[in-house]
Amino acid sequence: MKKNQSEKSRTTALLLSWLLGIIGIHRFYVGKKSSGIVMLILSITIVGILVTAIWNFVDFITIACGEFKDVDGKTISKW
Repeated sequence: MKKNQSEKSRTTALLLSWLLGIIGIHRFYVGKKSSGIVMLILSITIVGILVTAIWNFVDFITIACGEFKDVDGKTISKW
């Protein structure tokens, strides 16, 4: 394993983003609780859902490309 590689699974993060990403569950998984809470609260409103949908789409692409980072700044690249 690389020095700056997270123990978190990219597969799990990708699936969580695909299935529950609009409410930020994938961010809780990687330890980013603050932004996960923001996504969760935003998803309560119609405008917030649009914002979190775009936010999640960007996160999904970043996770799929292996560039998403966990709370410690380590890359989540391990399938």
